[in-house]
Amino acid sequence: MEQGNRRAVRVQRRYDMSIDRAGLALGAGSLLAGGIVLGLLLLGGQRDPLGLLGGWLIGSVFSGIAITAVGGPIWLALHVAGLRRAWHAALVGATTATLIFVGAQTYGFGMVGMPVMDGRTLLFRWLSALASSALLALIAAAIGAVMWRIAYRRGMDG
Repeated sequence: MEQGNRRAVRVQRRYDMSIDRAGLALGAGSLLAGGIVLGLLLLGGQRDPLGLLGGWLIGSVFSGIAITAVGGPIWLALHVAGLRRAWHAALVGATTATLIFVGAQTYGFGMVGMPVMDGRTLLFRWLSALASSALLALIAAAIGAVMWRIAYRRGMDG
């Protein structure tokens, strides 16, 4: 094998981002997450166009805040550590969504005052929380991957 070809094989791919692409990714992620709120409103029977638009906008704003406050620091740590692939972004989205939604449905993982319930009811509450959060985690993983695609471009380490 020629010397130049050997070097080309050893070159590792690096993913770089810029602050403007990160901002575009945050905006896209917020709008997509607002779409979840819109979908839930539609499933709940909302049909008023202004109500749907308002729900989508409010969902987008609060989703953007949540993505920045919760996912931002985690992603920053992964970025600095060099863990910058699409599946890392999807994992951050899925994990944070699961933790937030399971925590919300189980009274802060049982740490906040919870109504008295028997063991079987508690088990079904946890199973329901995990199942519904798994669906949201899949959507959050997809949103994380879309955000990654917008924010990152391939560079080369040589």
